[in-house]
Amino acid sequence: MSDPRGQTPRRNTPRSNSAPRRPQQQVQPARLVAYEVIAAVREADAYANLLLPSRIQKAGLNAADAALATELTYGTLRMQGFYDKVIELVADRTVDKIDPAVLDVLRLGAHQLLATRVATHAAVNESVALASQVASRSATGFTNGVLRTISRSSLEEWQGWVQEETEGADEKLAVLHSHPAWVVRALRSALDAEGRGDELEQLLEADNVAPKVNLAALPGLVDAADAAALGDSDTFSPIGFVLSGGDPVGVTERFGGRVRVQDEGSQLAALALSRAAAITPGERWLDLCAGPGGKAALLAAEARAGGAELIANELVPARAGLVRNALAGVPGDVPVLELDGTTIGETHPEQFDRIMLDAPCTGLGALRRRPEARWRKSPNDVAELSVLQGKLFDAAFAALKPGGIIAYVTCSPHLGETLGTVNGALARWGDKLEQLPTRDVLEAIAANPLDIGGNGRTVQLWPHRHGTDAMFIALFRKH
Repeated sequence: MSDPRGQTPRRNTPRSNSAPRRPQQQVQPARLVAYEVIAAVREADAYANLLLPSRIQKAGLNAADAALATELTYGTLRMQGFYDKVIELVADRTVDKIDPAVLDVLRLGAHQLLATRVATHAAVNESVALASQVASRSATGFTNGVLRTISRSSLEEWQGWVQEETEGADEKLAVLHSHPAWVVRALRSALDAEGRGDELEQLLEADNVAPKVNLAALPGLVDAADAAALGDSDTFSPIGFVLSGGDPVGVTERFGGRVRVQDEGSQLAALALSRAAAITPGERWLDLCAGPGGKAALLAAEARAGGAELIANELVPARAGLVRNALAGVPGDVPVLELDGTTIGETHPEQFDRIMLDAPCTGLGALRRRPEARWRKSPNDVAELSVLQGKLFDAAFAALKPGGIIAYVTCSPHLGETLGTVNGALARWGDKLEQLPTRDVLEAIAANPLDIGGNGRTVQLWPHRHGTDAMFIALFRKH
């Protein structure tokens, strides 16, 4: 394959403190919003899914521009690793040698050129205008040269060149599918544990596809006819729907919080706890790490229907506020504590009949929705989080009544956070802890058959196989 990349731009990288100049043309609002969110993710560890809606509203974007801003933001963040390699090939320097603001512009431009139907002249010209607004005069020439060189070749050609420059099978997959190599290896191990390692590329591809918008109609609080009008029923969740169109925020506001945006896997995780056994009126339930409150709202509705009581706990005050907001759609008072979850066994010994432990984790199972998470985590995070997960499990065990049920849930398929934590708990608690057949529970709940691997005592959901986040669910009973 010939290399049509041509002359590599070798202009000096613009300095971040260079004096900005007035752009020659006004940047299209959707692109400016996308840039602002991408820059905030880099500079302030912002969460795109939380920041983007407010920026869209502040800019007053119409539906078409809001859709463009959303595609540009998420698409750029998902494929950042791949675009960085392309930019390095063209610029003949590593991305850490490029001014961060200019690099964000280049990533945004590369996404438009390689993954959208945006016209080449529009992608390049708007990027040059954006560079002149956020960086310096020298940035415009550099941006123009890099993006015009990228535009001369197809996505498939760039994929080939990037792989030629990369050594190692996992590393090639990592750069092609824009995942850190350590994440690729972790996902391979998790699939291998089910004997399905050959599905790795399907999973990596699924991580880079925008997910559908799932809605949960809280049980007992939404009329069946109203729920059916929301959209098509979810494939597996008996209370879920796929939004047929329109603004999901508008839908949730119209229903007063009784309909919520919630991934289908998250719905199934909450229902696994509430429907693992018949509810005895008077039961006390605990959502131990409840923020931001999606599972808490669903559990509160299920508890209300069965005559049980839910208490939520969230250590971080801001997230505790989100939990209270989420619970506002459920009639009645659900207390929200702000305790260190690792101490709950000391403050509330053997007081709960069911406990949801949706443990803090790397979030590697939700990369479709939070694409920036893949660039923020490292193997060291797994080691630290697995220790915390073990402490939280032990605290939940101490707070659980004999005969009670724990649901251990993570939005990560990493074996260190799933089977590692489960096996550690079983080793510590011995015959006092019984592992329940979680697959049987989920199959009894699901509207359609679930293709679940493993031995049936735990459930690992997958984006490529189930269309959900990669949610891990394991149920236990205390003796």
